[in-house]
Amino acid sequence: MDLTQGTLSQKKNRSKRMMLWFGIGSLIMSFAGLTSAVLVSRRREDWMSDFELPQAFLISCVIMLISSASFIMAKRALKSNNRSLSTVLLLVTFGLGIAFIISQYAGFNQIVASGYYFTGAASNVTMSFIYVIAFVHILHVVVGLISLLVVIYNHFKQKYTATDMLGMELSATFWHFVDILWLFLFLFLTFLV
Repeated sequence: MDLTQGTLSQKKNRSKRMMLWFGIGSLIMSFAGLTSAVLVSRRREDWMSDFELPQAFLISCVIMLISSASFIMAKRALKSNNRSLSTVLLLVTFGLGIAFIISQYAGFNQIVASGYYFTGAASNVTMSFIYVIAFVHILHVVVGLISLLVVIYNHFKQKYTATDMLGMELSATFWHFVDILWLFLFLFLTFLV
């Protein structure tokens, strides 16, 4: 396919998709760097190998998987011209994103209650990595929530139709990426830390 062909609108849509994928690629490289640092640091003598992630982090995995499903259903509802169901599902997805952050906060509280901190005398390299990885992921969920707010706003303004929903599709792609990323990070931290 010749990328220089098509209408101006088609070219803009292709460039927006490409920019999203470049961004996702850079995020993958960032998290690959963080997880590689964990793998290298595991050889340190002061590495904690018996720490179990808080139950709240598992709950947040379930929340994210449900939120991906609700976003998929929101897109399908809009494709079926069911705007009201799409609205409800977008709001559910947003609420689940907030619930994810609350669950992560509860997980951090469980870590602190166990006596581990990000820095200081009660910290160690293992816990510092867990804090950094989870916190950086939360920042990306916040970006996803902002994107979702834009989608919800545009949806209320009836910007999207069954045949023209690029903004919703881009937001959904980023949201699903962040969901899959947390699932990977959770499994990585559970089995390799």
